[in-house]
Order: sequence, then C-alpha cells, then structure tokens
Amino acid sequence: MAKSNYTEDNIRSLDWKEHIRTRPGMYIGKLGDGSAFDDGIYVLLKEVMDNCIDEFMMGEGNKIEINVKEGVVSIRDYGRGIPLGKVVEVVSKMNTGGKYDSEAFKKSIGLNGVGTKAVNALSINFKVTAFRDGQSKTAEFSKGELIKEHKLTSSNEKNGTLVDFRPDDTIFKKYHFVHEYLDRMIWNYAFLNTGLKLYLNKQEYKSDNGLKDLLEKNITGEIIYPIIHLRGEDIELAITHSNEHYSEEYYSYVNGQYTTQGGTHQVAFREALVKTIREFYKKEFEPSDVRKSIVAAISIKVQEPIFESQTKTKLGSSEIAPGGQSVRSFVNDFIKQHLDNFLHKNPETAKAIELKIIANERERKELSGIQKLARERAKKSSLHNKKLRDCRTHLDDVKDIRRLETTLFICEGDSASGSITKTRDVNTQAVFSLKGKPLNCFGLGKKVVYENEEFNLLQSALNIEDGLEELRYNNVVIATDADVDGMHIRLLLLTFFLQFFPDLVKSNHVKILQTPLFRVRNKKETAYCYSDQERKAAIAKLGPKPEITRFKGLGEISPDEFKHFIGKDIRLEPVLLDQKSSISELLNYYMGKNTQGRQDFIIDNLRVEKDLEEALVS
Repeated sequence: MAKSNYTEDNIRSLDWKEHIRTRPGMYIGKLGDGSAFDDGIYVLLKEVMDNCIDEFMMGEGNKIEINVKEGVVSIRDYGRGIPLGKVVEVVSKMNTGGKYDSEAFKKSIGLNGVGTKAVNALSINFKVTAFRDGQSKTAEFSKGELIKEHKLTSSNEKNGTLVDFRPDDTIFKKYHFVHEYLDRMIWNYAFLNTGLKLYLNKQEYKSDNGLKDLLEKNITGEIIYPIIHLRGEDIELAITHSNEHYSEEYYSYVNGQYTTQGGTHQVAFREALVKTIREFYKKEFEPSDVRKSIVAAISIKVQEPIFESQTKTKLGSSEIAPGGQSVRSFVNDFIKQHLDNFLHKNPETAKAIELKIIANERERKELSGIQKLARERAKKSSLHNKKLRDCRTHLDDVKDIRRLETTLFICEGDSASGSITKTRDVNTQAVFSLKGKPLNCFGLGKKVVYENEEFNLLQSALNIEDGLEELRYNNVVIATDADVDGMHIRLLLLTFFLQFFPDLVKSNHVKILQTPLFRVRNKKETAYCYSDQERKAAIAKLGPKPEITRFKGLGEISPDEFKHFIGKDIRLEPVLLDQKSSISELLNYYMGKNTQGRQDFIIDNLRVEKDLEEALVS
C-alpha cells in the first residue's frame, strides 16, 4: 500500500459555518430531499420553531405564524424578541444564546447554542428580524456569511422574532416540503402546548386537551375503553388499547421535542405501567400481555435534558426531573399514584383493561409453540442467507446518523434483487428477496405471520415482533415492478404491514422505490424519465430520433444503471395514511370482498389507465 504524507499542511481549522456545511449530518441528521419526515429540511424548520416554543413555555407569546411557500420558510413568534444588540451573534456565533442561563430558559429544548446557526449555515438566504420595545433589528446572511446588518429602526410591530430562510439546494438537492409532514409537526406542537395558537399557511392549529387530542387524531378504528388522560406538573399521559393493533405504539416527548426513538422516559413508562397494573389487579401478568395493543403518549419537562444526538430523537440516561429525582423515578411515582387512583375510580375501564390482558394472554399461549418454531426457522434461514442480504451497519453499535441511513429493499424475484444487491451501498442498504406473490393476509390472525415463511422471515429481518424500538432499518422500501403484478405485490405487502404492524407505516418508515419508466439517450447524453411528461421533455432536449427504452421491470435495468436509482439521487415515495381513515375500513375496501364501491372505483379509473398506456406507446 502506498504511503501518504501527513504533515502540518494536512491540518485544517474550519470556522463554524464551514464545519456545519462540511459535516451537516452532525447537526441535522441525514439530508434527503423532503420525502422522509426526518429529512434535514424539516429539522431546519424545527430548530427555528423550538426557539419560538421555548418563548411560549416561558409564558411569552401565545401565537406563532408559519408560512412555507415555494421552498421558502417564514416563522414569526410573539415572544420577547432577541435582544437587539445580540441579533447577529445569536444566529452566527457558536455557543451563544440565552439558554445557558437556566433562569431565562428553564425547560427549553435547545441547550447547546447550535440550532439556529445550523439553519443559517445551511441556507442560501437567511434573514432574522427582532422586534423589541418599539424597535427592530434585521440581519441578512447567505450560507452563514453576513451579507447586511441593518441599523436599528423604530417599529410598530409587537415584540417577537421573524426568521425567513431558503435551504441551500446545493446541499438539499431537489428538496420539497411535504404538507403531511408539516401538518403533523405543527399538530404535535399544538398538542404539547395547550393554549398556543399556530398558523401554517393561515390554517389554525390549536389543542385544548393536549395528549388526549393527539391520540384521538392518530388512532384509527375502535378503542377498547375511553382514553385515560392524566396530567401533573411537568408530566402528561394518555393511554388506551386499540382493537386494530398487535404491537405497542408510543408517542413520547421531552420539553416538546418528539423523541421518535424513545429514551429513559419511555422505558420508565413501559415499566411503571406493568408494575402498576400488576399491583392493582394483584396478578403477575406478563409484561407483553399488559402492553400488547397499547397506544400511549407521554410528555415530560425536565431541566437541561441530555439527548443522545444533536437531532434529539432519544433522551439519554442522566436527566434530572423536578424535585431532583431521576426521570425513571419521577415517571414511576406519577403513574403509580395517578393511574392506580384512576382505575379505582373507573371500574368499567379497569374491567375492560383486565379482559384485554386476559385475551392477550390466551392468544400468546396459543401462539407460543408456533412462535418458537418460527424463530428457529428464521434463525436457521438467516444463517444460510436465503432471503436477506444484510448490510454491515447494525443499529446497536452505530451512531444516530448511520441509523437514519439504513434501508431494506423488499424485492420480487432474483433478477431485481440481484441488480440491487450488486449496486447497493453494502454499509447501509440491505435486500430482502420475495419468492412470488405474498399471501393476502387480510382478515387473518397474527398466527399467519409465524406460519407463513416469508412473513416470518421478513418480521425477523426487520426485528419488529415486539415493537419498533429495535427496528433494524429506518427505511423499509418496497421495490416492485411498475406493472400490474408489481402493484399487486405492493398492495399485499402494505396489507401485511397495516394489519400487523401499522405503527411501522404510521411512523413513516415504509416507502415505495420510484424507478424510471424510460431511458432516452443519444450518443452524448442519457436521461432517465419517471413519467411520460419527463419522457417528452427529454426527447425535446436530446434532439430528433433519440433511442427510447421502456423499462417494464426492475430486472431489465442493468446493475450499472441501477446505481443511479438507489444512490444519492434515490426517489422514495412515502406511504402516508389519511388520519381520518380507519385502517380496517381501508383494508376491507381494497383487500376484502369485491364490494360495489371497489367495482365502481375500478371502472372509473380504467379510462385513466388506458389513456396512460396509449400515451406511453405514442
């Protein structure tokens, strides 16, 4: 191996903005184009929003206005406003901010003085204006560089701060904001801050009942008993069991931050719930029987929380809750007292919970033998690598940023999986190969997951049997042909996930791989087209009589070409659920008996399909 020189010339010192722009993942997680809810453009918006929320939590300002249009974000709060003499420093000098003063921001989210600076450095245009006591101060930046610092001017505006930014499209390539993700983010802020009015593009978001409203909005289908809603100083809980869930589903928050990967507060909640239920019923129920089918939300507020990464998706283990308690003790004591009191005062709910636990216990015992055999088969199969070509990254020993990048492609047949396998990033991308069409599991019980080899192995590969806490891949990507058979397989897989693991879809982990329908090329240039409109545009650009290839299946795309479609320019379409729809009704409509409604839908859309086919061959 050739030796490389290592001298003083190799040593560089980056200023704050260069470091953020060179290593953005350290500050905002993965980049992405906006097609995933955890892509960087949403983290940028959240960093600015968190400052506004911190003002509200300190009792300053009860309204926030957010506007997102054509890639530009504008956020106006009505808090105290940044001190006018420190406007430039607050958004451009690292380790600068009011949150180091624990009296000024007692229970804030951002404590390291980085967030807004990252937004500034990663934006092509960034403008901040502070309104304070009849005066205003504005500063404009580009990629973190100060472009213009305006003089102090008089103002009739109410106190607060206005931030406008446009993410840098050289970093966030072809980015776009998905309304459903923005909608969910703003609703979360509303649920966690009762009394706060938020406006997203002039639409009002407001919650009066906090986490109870959150569960009512997110639960689809029937619940077994009315939502238990418990509130205390710096803690709030909402709990119920759903008829449509086989696993556990949690929404957990710390100081208003959605901790998607849980942490000590969520672990404490799960433990305390089981302990309290056991003591109330005086029975040693299995923890899995108590928690199966549960849907719950927990929100706590602590001073100086410790998160495991800059993206704040998991609470660490050294936090101090009110009164100097550990978070675990604080959560446990609250649940022990208040849930126990609630169950004594509400015997009908207590009886419904007991019957649900007994039913879970009965089903677990019926499945125990099948589960044992299924796990042995899955373990044996993984040893022989029959279905899964795994990636080198494993979630238990990697940092947050690598976890966010992990992807499992679910493919049909050997040719498609072979092409992806040859061109994938072996560090973060894995491939699961299906053999033919999976079983239509609509209306079947959980038993089928263990009895069906492919479902059992897929469940094992994802590691989701007991919930999403140990999910091995952040992106679960269905990669099927863009034909009738491919669409059918896609529906069958979605039926499997929605019926048995709906939280996997609700948490936006399931996506569809978009691959090109056409290749248009001449001797100098090649264009890959994902629609007929793109095909026509490519023909016009490349000149008369270019070579046009219609890809009918993934297996027809060579490995050399496939690298363009699963690399940095990958196109993933998220599977988004309408929060107003019941999952059971959705599955019954598409996968149940051939109802009149579905027949009408097919007839109405036949013309569209025929028109598309005619366009593709013309």
